[in-house]
Amino acid sequence: MTEPAVEKKLSRRPVYWALLAFFAPLLLAFFIYYGTSWRPSSMSNKGDLVSPVVSLPEAALHKPDGSELDKQWLQHKWTLLYVGEGACDQSCRDALLITRNIRLLLGKDTTRVQRAFMFTGNCCDANFFSSEQPDLIIARVDDEIGQQTLKLFPNYAGDVLQTGKIYIIDPLGNLMMSYKRGAEAGDLHADLKKLLSLSHIG
Repeated sequence: MTEPAVEKKLSRRPVYWALLAFFAPLLLAFFIYYGTSWRPSSMSNKGDLVSPVVSLPEAALHKPDGSELDKQWLQHKWTLLYVGEGACDQSCRDALLITRNIRLLLGKDTTRVQRAFMFTGNCCDANFFSSEQPDLIIARVDDEIGQQTLKLFPNYAGDVLQTGKIYIIDPLGNLMMSYKRGAEAGDLHADLKKLLSLSHIG
């Protein structure tokens, strides 16, 4: 091998090392993310993802007074939803208080979020709802239209009314996440803030 050829081969080595240094971390990250179940903690959600996402249909549900809600009431805004009995026991009231406080903590994003209570049975304690939950959307789901909507919820067979869950619904009416009874309010707030920061809708 001639001397110029050896020099040319040696001169290429730094380029190869530079390429290896650039691509090796990318290949490693690709393998870890797609080849294993590990995820960085910063990417994990606190609530339970609804998978696959459930698309709730447009439905003219009824208010406690019998009047109809707009069919698109679940559109255009993010929704914090609680589903339960119309009597709304203490756990129900605690959940509604959590959704109220979380919405207020959103600051400038408060107007992007609405709150709702889907109920069955007798409703409602007028004094409580008018004084403590004045901005709450209340919808009956024990009629035919309401039951059709309720059947779309995960764990319907296990009685979704008794689970005490809070749900996040996106501005397209998709049921996205749920939080078990007793879940930390801070976890729900953190997830919702993340969704709002990433979303260009609602």
